Amino acid sequence: MKIFVLGTGSWGIALAKLLHDNGHEVTSWTYSQEECDLLRRTRTNEKLLPGVTIPDDIALTTDMAGAAQAELIVMAVPSFAVAGTAERLATLVADGTVIVNVGKGLDAKHGYCCFSQTISRAMGGRCPVVALTGPTHAEEVAHGVPTAIVAASAEREAAELTQDVFMNDTDFRVYTSPDIIGCELGGAFKNIIALGAGISDGLGLGDNSKAAFMTRGLTEIARLGVTLGARHETFAGLSGVGDLIVTCCSMHSRNRRAGILIGQGATVQQAMQQVGATVEGYYATEAGYHLAKKQGVSMPITEAMYEVLYRGLSAQEGMRLLLDRPRRGEHEEVWFH
Repeated sequence: MKIFVLGTGSWGIALAKLLHDNGHEVTSWTYSQEECDLLRRTRTNEKLLPGVTIPDDIALTTDMAGAAQAELIVMAVPSFAVAGTAERLATLVADGTVIVNVGKGLDAKHGYCCFSQTISRAMGGRCPVVALTGPTHAEEVAHGVPTAIVAASAEREAAELTQDVFMNDTDFRVYTSPDIIGCELGGAFKNIIALGAGISDGLGLGDNSKAAFMTRGLTEIARLGVTLGARHETFAGLSGVGDLIVTCCSMHSRNRRAGILIGQGATVQQAMQQVGATVEGYYATEAGYHLAKKQGVSMPITEAMYEVLYRGLSAQEGMRLLLDRPRRGEHEEVWFH
């Protein structure tokens, strides 16, 4: 199958390599001619995915026109670039082409909607959209570490095609789900919790603190998700608790690393600069905060994170803000029915 991968960051390269190893004809696109020339010369992105070689027969290009011949398109661009990239892509792709998005976040430009909605809107509803998401680090996928992920779509055939294309019997297992909204929300908002879990680590708090933060964080993500029409069981799956665990507990996670720096006293901007790549939890916090307010959903951890990241509240004060809340039962605001 001819596959066009948009993005040559860590995820773009890892998935291009996976798809190539699965026997597909892969072209990788980058917006930067300088980056394209460097990748053609070195066949590696040492900054974002060191030690991983891009196979010689993966074509590298800055010309998006090649997407017109693709049978499946993978969008692996940063969250802030999803809307603009989809709008450019819409002038090129054939009707019915499956578009697989691996970005995790929400579209602030269009009212904090899910990326599947942004992409579908840009395409005029002509192309089925799949969210490929779950507990996955690009570094491990690129090195063939056994991994499980979920392909979610409102259109079953698109999800199953994605499953067939990406899955192999050695190291990459793909499940399908019809709950694309729940899967996308879990993938986007776990970055908020991972950033906060990193702050907890940076403050020197213990395992008890981190476990409480993760568990209550998942509760409020699910609360918002169910309000927006997601299925409650999705948040107990790969794109919910699975993605939350891997992102909160690994040093591969940019969000956790940035949080550790903030907990140790760095400013938000210093932390993101030192991490050196997009810290999606920063943008997800703004989206989650405003979306929760709009929906009238209580998300105290997200609110505390917003105060720390956007309003200058110290990490210590943010922790006290959460601990000083009124007492309540664990399941007073139950999110399952």
